[in-house]
Amino acid sequence: MSRRLSLVTLGCARNEVDSEELAGRLDAAGWTLTDDAPDVVVVNTCGFVESAKKDSIDTLLAASDTGAKVVAVGCLAERYGKELADQLPEADAVLGFDSYADLSSHLQTVLGGGHVEAHTPSDRRLLLPISPVERQEPAANLEVGIPGHAGGPTVLRKRLDDSPVAPLKLASGCDRRCSFCAIPSFRGAFVSRRPSDVLAEARWLADHGVQELVLVSENSTSYGKDLGDLKLLETLLPELAAIVPRVRLSYLQPAEMRPSLVQVLTQTPGVAPYFDMSFQHSSPSVLRRMRRFGSTDAFLALLEQVRALDPDAGVRSNVIVGFPGETEQDVEELERFLTQARLDVVGVFGYSDEDGTEAESLPDHLPQDAVDERVARLTALVEELTSQRAEDRIGTTVSVLVESAEGEGRALHQAPEVDGTTTVPGATVGTVVTATVVASEGVDLVASL
Repeated sequence: MSRRLSLVTLGCARNEVDSEELAGRLDAAGWTLTDDAPDVVVVNTCGFVESAKKDSIDTLLAASDTGAKVVAVGCLAERYGKELADQLPEADAVLGFDSYADLSSHLQTVLGGGHVEAHTPSDRRLLLPISPVERQEPAANLEVGIPGHAGGPTVLRKRLDDSPVAPLKLASGCDRRCSFCAIPSFRGAFVSRRPSDVLAEARWLADHGVQELVLVSENSTSYGKDLGDLKLLETLLPELAAIVPRVRLSYLQPAEMRPSLVQVLTQTPGVAPYFDMSFQHSSPSVLRRMRRFGSTDAFLALLEQVRALDPDAGVRSNVIVGFPGETEQDVEELERFLTQARLDVVGVFGYSDEDGTEAESLPDHLPQDAVDERVARLTALVEELTSQRAEDRIGTTVSVLVESAEGEGRALHQAPEVDGTTTVPGATVGTVVTATVVASEGVDLVASL
């Protein structure tokens, strides 16, 4: 029987890691990965926000039109399971994270015309002990499937492209309880990967041509707390920087930032001085309703601490406007923060209800036209501010990883896909070059060797 398989990945870099783990498992089981007339299409879905859910469903429907068997995995499948299967008969199977270890046999059943029971969702926060330090043993024994946690002496992962950049997962899950976020309910409690596994996978990626590791998780600042050492990241980052030319840390929680981590991120050769911090808002009253901490002044003080060590450090963030109960004064406070913060990139999102979250039942929801107006207002502001920040970099020296034959790449303050680019005409693809910024357009830069 032909065992040709296509693997489609949607969503964030964490899903990219999960897909490469699945690809490694399936390759080892004898499946042929191809986009040319596959027998089965596996779609690694995203279930984060409404637009991502729609993209996932559209992709599943498009895959069903090819005549191949279609299997849904990933966050949308984990979050909705049987409900998704009932509403989308075009999918031949809907499988959750606990099915990943046996995915080959499930696909074989589907390919043979058999039935695989759809995943039944549960609150994954309840599947591991409440105490972080008690989680490692059950997680290691695979009582709970945790995608992207393969590793050790034999790395179970297969690269799906030849990019010089690759995501590397530090941890899965999140213990925070932001009132607008459903991710912990389907990604589960926070579980760190052991440093030895992370380092082994980093060496494997380096052997496969990777020059930049992007460390990903739901909350990287929590790394190590379930291993008994909340400052383990400060030890791990220099070790990773000894393996590849560039290491980038993403998904930082402002309330968990600490001086020792700021020091390592700004002062360690090979570690990008880059701060991907999810501020979400800066009005204290809105942050409290979000079940978050901070304020405009506290966040500005954190940024001052960063820039005292490295004035050119990159900082990006996301903000949510139109949260239930948000007032005009709250929006003005957020504008004050953004104006003074001098961030490199800001994503502006309008609030929308997420199934099963606390914010869904909060009073004082704003009408959609008011949310849309605030999104447009804040978007215009951050476009102006981030363009000014890019202009400020003209005349500075940058280190650029070149990723295309046209010389387009990224400086240290630019993460792949989510930030701008730096183009260095005449630079060789796959190299890290030093260049001087000569122009900017929006958040994108042009530099000269």
